[in-house]
Amino acid sequence: MKATIWHNPACGTSRNVLALLREAGLEPVVVDYLRDPPTRARLVEMIRAAGLSVREALRQKGTPYDDLGLGDPALTDEQLLDAMMAHPILINRPFVVTAKGTRLCRPSEAVRELLPPK
Repeated sequence: MKATIWHNPACGTSRNVLALLREAGLEPVVVDYLRDPPTRARLVEMIRAAGLSVREALRQKGTPYDDLGLGDPALTDEQLLDAMMAHPILINRPFVVTAKGTRLCRPSEAVRELLPPK
């Protein structure tokens, strides 16, 4: 089974998810999304496939979320996506894509839904 993880090596949750993928016998494509962010279209596709709203895919902790005023409920999805494209650190992590689906794997155990049966 093919898998892709949109990974931040500095993030403990992201490292845990990568380890769970490997323990399941998968060697995923690892995309360091801070160095190689997804295109806007790909980001929108992952958010939708994971069943999230754009706001749910925003990371607040350790980001410029507050400085940019992103908590304002009047902001549109397009404005939030603009911020995520300008500051990839705002994209919550890790997103994992397999043939079984797409998930934002927070907590780490959420990745188990995407793993092949043992």
